[in-house]
Amino acid sequence: MTVPLWGWAAFLAFVVAMLALDLFVLHRRAHEVSLREAAVWSAAWIVVGLGFGGLVWAWAGRGGAAQAYLAAYLIEKSLSVDNIFLFAAIFAALAIPARYQHRVLMFGIIGALLMRAGFIAAGIGLLDAIHPVIYVFGAILLLAAASMLRDDSHKAPREPRVLRLARRVLPVGDRLHGQRFVVKEGGRLVVTPLLLALVVVETADVIFAVDSIPAVLAVTTDPFIVYTSNVFALLGMRALYFLLAGAADRLRYLRPGLAVILAGVAVKLLLADVWELPAWSAPVFITAVLSVVTVASVLSGRRAAAASAPRDRARAPAPEGSNRAGAPRRASAAAPRAARR
Repeated sequence: MTVPLWGWAAFLAFVVAMLALDLFVLHRRAHEVSLREAAVWSAAWIVVGLGFGGLVWAWAGRGGAAQAYLAAYLIEKSLSVDNIFLFAAIFAALAIPARYQHRVLMFGIIGALLMRAGFIAAGIGLLDAIHPVIYVFGAILLLAAASMLRDDSHKAPREPRVLRLARRVLPVGDRLHGQRFVVKEGGRLVVTPLLLALVVVETADVIFAVDSIPAVLAVTTDPFIVYTSNVFALLGMRALYFLLAGAADRLRYLRPGLAVILAGVAVKLLLADVWELPAWSAPVFITAVLSVVTVASVLSGRRAAAASAPRDRARAPAPEGSNRAGAPRRASAAAPRAARR
Protein backbone atom coordinates (compact mmCIF):
# COMPACT_ATOMS: atom_id res chain seq x y z
CA MET A 1 0.00 0.00 0.00
CA THR A 2 1.59 3.23 -1.20
CA VAL A 3 0.76 6.22 0.99
CA PRO A 4 1.87 9.70 -0.11
CA LEU A 5 3.68 12.02 2.23
CA TRP A 6 0.55 14.10 2.82
CA GLY A 7 -1.24 10.95 4.00
CA TRP A 8 1.39 10.36 6.66
CA ALA A 9 1.26 14.04 7.62
CA ALA A 10 -2.52 14.00 7.94
CA PHE A 11 -2.44 10.89 10.12
CA LEU A 12 0.27 12.27 12.41
CA ALA A 13 -1.58 15.59 12.67
CA PHE A 14 -4.70 13.69 13.77
CA VAL A 15 -2.73 11.81 16.43
CA VAL A 16 -1.11 14.99 17.78
CA ALA A 17 -4.50 16.74 17.89
CA MET A 18 -6.06 13.85 19.84
CA LEU A 19 -3.18 13.77 22.32
CA ALA A 20 -3.34 17.56 22.83
CA LEU A 21 -7.12 17.41 23.32
CA ASP A 22 -6.76 14.66 25.91
CA LEU A 23 -3.83 16.23 27.77
CA PHE A 24 -4.77 19.90 27.80
CA VAL A 25 -8.58 19.83 27.69
CA LEU A 26 -10.23 16.58 28.76
CA HIS A 27 -7.78 15.64 31.52
CA ARG A 28 -6.15 18.93 32.35
CA ARG A 29 -7.09 18.44 35.99
CA ALA A 30 -6.40 15.18 37.75
CA HIS A 31 -9.51 13.14 38.46
CA GLU A 32 -10.42 9.52 38.91
CA VAL A 33 -11.79 8.14 35.64
CA SER A 34 -15.24 6.66 36.21
CA LEU A 35 -16.33 3.33 34.77
CA ARG A 36 -18.88 5.07 32.54
CA GLU A 37 -16.29 7.52 31.17
CA ALA A 38 -13.86 4.69 30.50
CA ALA A 39 -16.54 2.64 28.72
CA VAL A 40 -17.56 5.56 26.49
CA TRP A 41 -14.00 6.41 25.48
CA SER A 42 -13.02 2.78 25.01
CA ALA A 43 -15.97 2.23 22.67
CA ALA A 44 -15.15 5.48 20.85
CA TRP A 45 -11.54 4.45 20.22
CA ILE A 46 -12.60 1.01 19.00
CA VAL A 47 -15.02 2.65 16.54
CA VAL A 48 -12.28 5.03 15.37
CA GLY A 49 -9.76 2.20 14.99
CA LEU A 50 -12.15 0.03 13.00
CA GLY A 51 -13.34 3.05 11.03
CA PHE A 52 -9.77 3.72 9.96
CA GLY A 53 -9.72 0.18 8.62
CA GLY A 54 -12.68 1.20 6.46
CA LEU A 55 -10.65 4.11 5.11
CA VAL A 56 -7.81 1.72 4.30
CA TRP A 57 -10.26 -0.50 2.43
CA ALA A 58 -11.63 2.47 0.49
CA TRP A 59 -8.10 3.66 -0.33
CA ALA A 60 -6.51 0.32 -1.25
CA GLY A 61 -9.54 -1.29 -2.87
CA ARG A 62 -10.06 -5.03 -2.65
CA GLY A 63 -6.45 -5.87 -1.88
CA GLY A 64 -5.28 -7.40 1.35
CA ALA A 65 -4.37 -4.09 3.01
CA ALA A 66 -7.67 -3.75 4.91
CA GLN A 67 -7.56 -7.37 6.11
CA ALA A 68 -3.93 -6.93 7.16
CA TYR A 69 -4.81 -3.77 9.08
CA LEU A 70 -7.70 -5.50 10.84
CA ALA A 71 -5.51 -8.46 11.83
CA ALA A 72 -2.70 -6.18 13.04
CA TYR A 73 -5.16 -4.03 15.01
CA LEU A 74 -6.74 -7.09 16.66
CA ILE A 75 -3.32 -8.45 17.61
CA GLU A 76 -2.24 -5.18 19.19
CA LYS A 77 -5.60 -4.67 20.90
CA SER A 78 -5.69 -8.15 22.39
CA LEU A 79 -2.09 -7.97 23.61
CA SER A 80 -2.77 -4.56 25.15
CA VAL A 81 -5.42 -6.17 27.37
CA ASP A 82 -2.72 -8.34 28.91
CA ASN A 83 -0.47 -5.31 29.34
CA ILE A 84 -3.23 -3.52 31.23
CA PHE A 85 -3.13 -5.99 34.09
CA LEU A 86 0.62 -5.51 34.53
CA PHE A 87 0.15 -1.73 34.56
CA ALA A 88 -2.44 -2.14 37.30
CA ALA A 89 0.02 -4.23 39.32
CA ILE A 90 2.73 -1.58 38.83
CA PHE A 91 0.46 1.21 40.07
CA ALA A 92 -0.54 -0.90 43.07
CA ALA A 93 3.09 -1.67 43.94
CA LEU A 94 4.04 2.03 43.77
CA ALA A 95 0.84 3.22 45.51
CA ILE A 96 -0.13 5.63 42.70
CA PRO A 97 -3.65 7.03 43.33
CA ALA A 98 -6.26 6.43 40.63
CA ARG A 99 -6.61 10.14 39.87
CA TYR A 100 -2.95 10.36 38.77
CA GLN A 101 -2.76 7.10 36.81
CA HIS A 102 -4.17 8.61 33.63
CA ARG A 103 -1.34 11.14 33.42
CA VAL A 104 1.28 8.41 33.75
CA LEU A 105 -0.41 6.35 31.05
CA MET A 106 -0.75 9.41 28.82
CA PHE A 107 2.95 10.21 28.83
CA GLY A 108 3.76 6.51 28.66
CA ILE A 109 1.76 6.21 25.45
CA ILE A 110 3.46 9.26 23.94
CA GLY A 111 6.81 7.61 24.61
CA ALA A 112 5.53 4.31 23.24
CA LEU A 113 4.38 5.96 19.99
CA LEU A 114 7.88 7.31 19.39
CA MET A 115 9.65 4.16 20.50
CA ARG A 116 7.54 1.78 18.42
CA ALA A 117 8.14 3.83 15.31
CA GLY A 118 11.83 3.01 15.74
CA PHE A 119 11.13 -0.66 16.45
CA ILE A 120 8.90 -0.97 13.39
CA ALA A 121 11.46 0.69 11.11
CA ALA A 122 14.22 -1.55 12.47
CA GLY A 123 12.11 -4.70 12.13
CA ILE A 124 11.07 -3.98 8.55
CA GLY A 125 14.65 -3.03 7.67
CA LEU A 126 15.97 -6.30 9.09
CA LEU A 127 13.40 -8.38 7.20
CA ASP A 128 14.25 -6.61 3.95
CA ALA A 129 18.01 -6.85 4.42
CA ILE A 130 18.32 -10.27 6.11
CA HIS A 131 15.41 -12.54 5.23
CA PRO A 132 16.32 -15.39 7.66
CA VAL A 133 15.51 -12.96 10.50
CA ILE A 134 11.94 -14.08 9.89
CA TYR A 135 12.76 -17.33 11.71
CA VAL A 136 14.21 -15.41 14.66
CA PHE A 137 10.96 -13.44 14.92
CA GLY A 138 9.00 -16.70 14.77
CA ALA A 139 11.07 -18.16 17.60
CA ILE A 140 10.52 -14.98 19.67
CA LEU A 141 6.76 -15.35 19.22
CA LEU A 142 6.83 -19.01 20.25
CA LEU A 143 8.78 -18.12 23.40
CA ALA A 144 6.29 -15.32 24.12
CA ALA A 145 3.42 -17.78 23.70
CA ALA A 146 5.04 -20.13 26.20
CA SER A 147 5.59 -17.31 28.70
CA MET A 148 1.89 -16.40 28.44
CA LEU A 149 1.06 -19.62 30.28
CA ARG A 150 2.99 -18.73 33.45
CA ASP A 151 0.89 -18.25 36.55
CA ASP A 152 2.84 -15.24 37.86
CA SER A 153 2.58 -13.15 34.70
CA HIS A 154 0.24 -10.54 36.18
CA LYS A 155 2.28 -10.05 39.33
CA ALA A 156 4.55 -7.04 39.63
CA PRO A 157 7.53 -7.20 42.02
CA ARG A 158 7.45 -4.87 44.99
CA GLU A 159 10.75 -3.34 43.92
CA PRO A 160 11.30 -3.77 40.16
CA ARG A 161 14.90 -3.80 38.99
CA VAL A 162 14.46 -0.67 36.92
CA LEU A 163 12.99 1.03 39.98
CA ARG A 164 15.99 0.09 42.12
CA LEU A 165 18.31 1.44 39.45
CA ALA A 166 16.32 4.68 39.19
CA ARG A 167 16.53 5.17 42.96
CA ARG A 168 20.30 4.85 42.81
CA VAL A 169 20.74 7.29 39.93
CA LEU A 170 17.99 9.87 40.56
CA PRO A 171 17.17 11.92 43.66
CA VAL A 172 13.81 10.42 44.51
CA GLY A 173 11.31 12.11 46.84
CA ASP A 174 9.10 10.24 49.27
CA ARG A 175 5.73 11.80 48.42
CA LEU A 176 3.61 12.87 45.48
CA HIS A 177 3.25 16.50 44.43
CA GLY A 178 0.03 16.38 42.48
CA GLN A 179 0.58 15.58 38.80
CA ARG A 180 4.17 16.83 38.77
CA PHE A 181 6.98 14.49 37.79
CA VAL A 182 9.82 16.68 39.08
CA VAL A 183 9.82 19.23 41.94
CA LYS A 184 12.37 21.48 43.56
CA GLU A 185 13.18 20.78 47.21
CA GLY A 186 15.97 22.42 49.18
CA GLY A 187 17.39 24.05 46.07
CA ARG A 188 17.68 20.83 44.06
CA LEU A 189 15.44 18.96 41.63
CA VAL A 190 13.75 15.87 43.08
CA VAL A 191 11.96 13.11 41.19
CA THR A 192 8.48 12.23 42.44
CA PRO A 193 7.11 8.65 42.63
CA LEU A 194 4.93 9.55 39.64
CA LEU A 195 8.01 9.73 37.40
CA LEU A 196 9.24 6.42 38.77
CA ALA A 197 5.92 4.86 37.76
CA LEU A 198 6.34 6.34 34.27
CA VAL A 199 9.84 4.84 34.00
CA VAL A 200 8.56 1.38 34.95
CA VAL A 201 5.60 1.63 32.55
CA GLU A 202 7.87 2.68 29.67
CA THR A 203 10.27 -0.17 30.45
CA ALA A 204 7.37 -2.63 30.46
CA ASP A 205 6.22 -1.32 27.07
CA VAL A 206 9.68 -1.97 25.62
CA ILE A 207 9.28 -5.61 26.67
CA PHE A 208 5.78 -5.74 25.19
CA ALA A 209 7.01 -4.30 21.90
CA VAL A 210 9.50 -7.15 21.54
CA ASP A 211 6.49 -9.51 21.37
CA SER A 212 3.89 -7.40 19.58
CA ILE A 213 5.99 -5.92 16.75
CA PRO A 214 7.13 -9.33 15.38
CA ALA A 215 3.52 -10.53 15.69
CA VAL A 216 2.27 -7.68 13.50
CA LEU A 217 5.17 -8.05 11.06
CA ALA A 218 4.07 -11.66 10.61
CA VAL A 219 0.83 -10.30 9.15
CA THR A 220 2.21 -7.45 7.04
CA THR A 221 5.41 -5.48 6.51
CA ASP A 222 3.66 -2.40 5.17
CA PRO A 223 5.00 0.38 7.45
CA PHE A 224 1.80 2.44 7.26
CA ILE A 225 -0.40 -0.52 8.21
CA VAL A 226 1.91 -1.66 11.00
CA TYR A 227 2.30 1.78 12.56
CA THR A 228 -1.32 2.90 12.30
CA SER A 229 -2.57 -0.34 13.87
CA ASN A 230 -0.11 0.16 16.74
CA VAL A 231 -1.16 3.79 17.19
CA PHE A 232 -4.90 3.13 17.40
CA ALA A 233 -4.38 0.23 19.81
CA LEU A 234 -2.17 2.41 22.03
CA LEU A 235 -4.53 5.40 21.95
CA GLY A 236 -7.38 3.22 23.17
CA MET A 237 -5.30 1.55 25.87
CA ARG A 238 -5.84 4.27 28.51
CA ALA A 239 -9.63 4.02 28.46
CA LEU A 240 -9.44 0.23 28.29
CA TYR A 241 -7.16 0.24 31.32
CA PHE A 242 -9.71 2.00 33.53
CA LEU A 243 -12.42 -0.29 32.19
CA LEU A 244 -10.63 -3.62 32.71
CA ALA A 245 -7.93 -3.01 35.35
CA GLY A 246 -9.93 -4.89 37.97
CA ALA A 247 -11.15 -7.68 35.71
CA ALA A 248 -8.07 -9.92 35.66
CA ASP A 249 -9.80 -12.64 37.69
CA ARG A 250 -12.89 -12.60 35.46
CA LEU A 251 -10.85 -13.08 32.26
CA ARG A 252 -9.24 -16.29 33.43
CA TYR A 253 -8.75 -17.73 29.93
CA LEU A 254 -7.27 -14.57 28.41
CA ARG A 255 -3.64 -15.62 28.63
CA PRO A 256 -4.16 -19.08 27.09
CA GLY A 257 -6.08 -17.36 24.29
CA LEU A 258 -3.27 -14.87 23.71
CA ALA A 259 -0.79 -17.75 23.73
CA VAL A 260 -2.81 -19.47 20.98
CA ILE A 261 -2.85 -16.24 18.94
CA LEU A 262 0.91 -15.71 19.26
CA ALA A 263 1.60 -19.37 18.45
CA GLY A 264 -0.64 -19.18 15.39
CA VAL A 265 1.06 -16.01 14.18
CA ALA A 266 4.46 -17.63 14.79
CA VAL A 267 3.48 -20.64 12.66
CA LYS A 268 2.32 -18.29 9.89
CA LEU A 269 5.65 -16.49 10.03
CA LEU A 270 7.75 -19.66 10.04
CA LEU A 271 5.82 -21.15 7.10
CA ALA A 272 5.77 -17.95 5.04
CA ASP A 273 8.36 -19.29 2.57
CA VAL A 274 6.48 -22.57 2.15
CA TRP A 275 2.79 -21.77 2.40
CA GLU A 276 1.23 -18.32 2.20
CA LEU A 277 -2.12 -18.11 3.96
CA PRO A 278 -4.84 -15.82 2.55
CA ALA A 279 -5.05 -12.31 4.01
CA TRP A 280 -8.50 -12.88 5.52
CA SER A 281 -7.37 -15.91 7.55
CA ALA A 282 -5.51 -13.87 10.21
CA PRO A 283 -8.41 -11.60 11.34
CA VAL A 284 -10.84 -14.54 11.24
CA PHE A 285 -8.53 -16.69 13.37
CA ILE A 286 -7.88 -13.93 15.94
CA THR A 287 -11.57 -13.01 16.20
CA ALA A 288 -12.53 -16.67 16.68
CA VAL A 289 -9.95 -17.19 19.45
CA LEU A 290 -10.98 -14.01 21.30
CA SER A 291 -14.66 -14.98 21.02
CA VAL A 292 -14.01 -18.42 22.48
CA VAL A 293 -11.89 -16.93 25.27
CA THR A 294 -14.59 -14.40 26.19
CA VAL A 295 -17.44 -16.94 26.20
CA ALA A 296 -15.38 -19.47 28.17
CA SER A 297 -14.40 -16.83 30.76
CA VAL A 298 -18.01 -15.67 31.19
CA LEU A 299 -19.33 -19.23 31.57
CA SER A 300 -16.55 -20.10 34.01
CA GLY A 301 -17.36 -17.02 36.09
CA ARG A 302 -21.03 -17.94 36.21
CA ARG A 303 -20.25 -21.51 37.27
CA ALA A 304 -17.92 -20.24 40.00
CA ALA A 305 -20.58 -17.80 41.23
CA ALA A 306 -23.23 -20.52 41.25
CA ALA A 307 -20.93 -22.89 43.15
CA SER A 308 -20.06 -20.29 45.79
CA ALA A 309 -23.68 -19.23 46.39
CA PRO A 310 -24.66 -22.28 48.54
CA ARG A 311 -21.49 -21.93 50.62
CA ASP A 312 -22.20 -18.24 51.19
CA ARG A 313 -25.74 -19.03 52.35
CA ALA A 314 -24.44 -21.75 54.66
CA ARG A 315 -21.97 -19.36 56.26
CA ALA A 316 -24.55 -16.61 56.71
CA PRO A 317 -25.56 -16.07 60.39
CA ALA A 318 -29.00 -17.26 61.39
CA PRO A 319 -31.63 -14.55 62.02
CA GLU A 320 -32.11 -13.50 65.61
CA GLY A 321 -34.75 -15.54 67.32
CA SER A 322 -34.15 -18.60 65.14
CA ASN A 323 -32.90 -22.06 66.03
CA ARG A 324 -29.98 -23.79 64.26
CA ALA A 325 -32.30 -25.19 61.62
CA GLY A 326 -33.48 -21.69 60.78
CA ALA A 327 -37.01 -22.14 62.18
CA PRO A 328 -38.29 -19.49 64.59
CA ARG A 329 -38.34 -20.53 68.20
CA ARG A 330 -41.81 -21.29 69.55
CA ALA A 331 -42.67 -19.66 72.79
CA SER A 332 -43.20 -22.09 75.57
CA ALA A 333 -46.81 -22.38 76.64
CA ALA A 334 -45.74 -22.70 80.27
CA ALA A 335 -44.03 -19.33 80.28
CA PRO A 336 -47.27 -17.29 79.99
CA ARG A 337 -48.95 -19.45 82.57
CA ALA A 338 -46.04 -18.98 84.96
CA ALA A 339 -46.18 -15.24 84.37
CA ARG A 340 -49.92 -15.17 85.19
CA ARG A 341 -49.31 -16.93 88.48
